[in-house]
Amino acid sequence: MLIFDNSVNMLTKEEIIKIFIDEFNASKERKMMLDGERYYRVENDILNRKMIRYEDEKPVIDETKTNNRLAHGFMHLLVDDKVNYLLSKPYTLTCDDEKYLEAVKQTLGKRFQKKLTQLGTEASNKGIAWLHVYIDGSGQFKTMKIPSEQCVPIWKDNDHEELQALIRYYDIEVYEGKEKKIVTKIEYWTSETVDYYVMENGEVILDSEMYLDGENNYDGHFKVNDEPGSWERVPFIPFKNNDYELPDLQFIKTLIDNYDLTRSDIANELEDIKNVIYVLKGYGGQDPSEFMRDLSYYRMIKVDADEKAGVDKIETTINIEAAKEHYETLKKDIYDFGQGVDKSQDKLGNNPSGIALRFMYSGLDLKCNAMEDNFKWAFEQLIYFVNKYLEITKQPVSDKEIKIVFNRDIAINESQAIIDCQNSKGIISDKTIIANHPWVEDVDNEIEQIEKESKTNELPMFDEE
Repeated sequence: MLIFDNSVNMLTKEEIIKIFIDEFNASKERKMMLDGERYYRVENDILNRKMIRYEDEKPVIDETKTNNRLAHGFMHLLVDDKVNYLLSKPYTLTCDDEKYLEAVKQTLGKRFQKKLTQLGTEASNKGIAWLHVYIDGSGQFKTMKIPSEQCVPIWKDNDHEELQALIRYYDIEVYEGKEKKIVTKIEYWTSETVDYYVMENGEVILDSEMYLDGENNYDGHFKVNDEPGSWERVPFIPFKNNDYELPDLQFIKTLIDNYDLTRSDIANELEDIKNVIYVLKGYGGQDPSEFMRDLSYYRMIKVDADEKAGVDKIETTINIEAAKEHYETLKKDIYDFGQGVDKSQDKLGNNPSGIALRFMYSGLDLKCNAMEDNFKWAFEQLIYFVNKYLEITKQPVSDKEIKIVFNRDIAINESQAIIDCQNSKGIISDKTIIANHPWVEDVDNEIEQIEKESKTNELPMFDEE
C-alpha cells in the first residue's frame, strides 16, 4: 500500500512523517535498541537504583543508606564473543568471473571487513543494523552504518524484505548567535529521491538550508558528472540479528538485572552488618540517619530499655552458600538463554576435546546461524548497489553470482588438530589438510611457501667440481 498517496490519505507527507517518528519514539522496539546499547556499555539499570526510607509513610531518597550498584558486563561479553566468532576472520568472496570479482572487491574496499563487525555489534545490540550506500563528492562508492534508533523503515511487505521508504532523523547542535540549540534533522528516502526536513515547534517542515545549498538541490540520490541519478531502490540495507529483528538483550535482560540486584544487595549487607552489632541498653533511640551513621562508623546502636544499662552482642551471618548457588544458577541461565559460552576453567578443563568444544559452542553456533543467514541476504542486496555503481562508472558487470563465506573463528584443541592433519596424509588432498591446520592463515600463501622450500631443498649443498 502506498501510504503517501494523498488521493487516499488526506494527511500531508509532513504530517505522516511526524506520525511515524512519534510512534517509533514511543515504541518498545526503539526502547530495546537503546537498552541493548546501554547494557553493551555496561550501563545497566542497577546504576540508577535509589535507596529509600519512609517518613510519614511517604518514600524519600536515603543518601546515607549503603547503595552498592554492581553492573556486570554479560551483554558486552556475549556480543563480543558472537561477533568475533562469526565476523572477526576475513570473509571470502567467490565468483566464476575473476575480473568481475576483483572489481567488486575494489569497490567494497579493504575496510569493509571492519564495517561488517560494526554491523554485527549493532544488530546484536539493537535487533537490526542499517547500512547506507552513497557516492561521495569524488565519485567513490561508500557505505556508512547508521544508528538503528535513527531509522524508521516503511516496508512494502510483512516479511520486511522490501523497503517502500525510510525516514532517518537525528539531532545536531547549532548556534543561533551565541545561543546553542538542538535541531532535529529529518531525511525521507524513497527509491528515486531524498527529501530534507527539520522539526520546528513540533512540526515537520522543509529544511530550507538544504535546498539553498546547490550541492543538494537535485532530484535524485547522487550526482555523476553533474547529472542527477538514483539507485532505483531505497539506499539502506537491513542487516538483521534474526528473523524477528530482536536484540540479544531481549532474552536475558531480567536475568542480568536480578544478578546485578542480588550481588549488590549482598555487598550492601556485608558493608552494613560488619558481622557484629553492639546493643547499648539504657540509651535513647535515634532517628534512622543517626542509626545508620552510628552502625557504620561505631559498629553499635542505642536502644531504650527498662533494665539496667548494659551491652549485648548480636552476631549476624549471611548464608553465603545459598547466595553463591543463586549466583551460579543465574550465571548459567544467562549463558544458556543468551546462547553463549562460559569459558570458566572448571567448565572447560585443561585440555578439552574437540567433541566437548563443539558441544559447548553449539548454542553460539545456532545464534550465529540466524545472523549469518540474514547477513548473507543483506550482502545480496549490497551487491545490487555495487553492480549499479559499476554500471554508472562503466566498469565490468557480470551475471555470475558472488557468494560470501563467513569464516568462523572456531575454538579447537590445537594439538589434536595437528595430529588429525598428520593422520589424514594420503587420505585427502594436501590442500585440504593445509587449510585445516591450525597454524595456517592463508592457504595459497602456505602452499606457495612449501613449493619454494621444496625447490630450495633440491639444490646441492656444495658446488660440484
